[in-house]
Amino acid sequence: MRYRVAILAAGFSGLLSFTVLAAAIGTDYWYLVDVNSPNHTGTDDLSSHSGLWRMHEGKNSSSLMSSFTEDTSSLSEVEKHLFNLHKVVVVLLPVSLVLLVFGWIFGVVSALARSVRLLAASASYFLFCSLFTLSGLCIYISYSQRAMEEFQRMVSPEDLAHVEVSYGWSCALAWLSHGLEVSCGLLLLLAARLVHLKEHQDLGVTVAMT
Repeated sequence: MRYRVAILAAGFSGLLSFTVLAAAIGTDYWYLVDVNSPNHTGTDDLSSHSGLWRMHEGKNSSSLMSSFTEDTSSLSEVEKHLFNLHKVVVVLLPVSLVLLVFGWIFGVVSALARSVRLLAASASYFLFCSLFTLSGLCIYISYSQRAMEEFQRMVSPEDLAHVEVSYGWSCALAWLSHGLEVSCGLLLLLAARLVHLKEHQDLGVTVAMT
């Protein structure tokens, strides 16, 4: 019974990790910029929020983030560095999403086979997937901090006093997905351990009977 619980929990964790990572990648609330300037008298909202693909400024304005085919020859070294960091993020996280699909299938096959080696391999695979997600998140944080440093360098301290920045719920979903991937891997390792103990127990009973 404990094996079944471990497998069901691992399957639920793997499926949920895929769902929340897909939601994180597809939504545009990774980074939030809230501007409350007392000197601003216009009707436009100066606040913005952005995702991996789009940036939304105000209520009705949105634009695509830099694409892979964009000409970067006119950019500064810092801008090129930020551009490259962004490219790495938008590759790593979708790759992690695709890997999760194959991992879930592999995990189902391993669970049905009740093979210690297959279960351990599935666990290692999910932990490997979690490294992709973690790498993407760490690079995104580095990218965001570097971009904020450049923004602070160009804006006066008086204007910065009215700007609040934070990571949004899309980023939180990606972190949740990473945690669920690790949980799935550990649960599959537990299932492999339970099968291993059951095999030794059955072997001991067989030897005792003979």
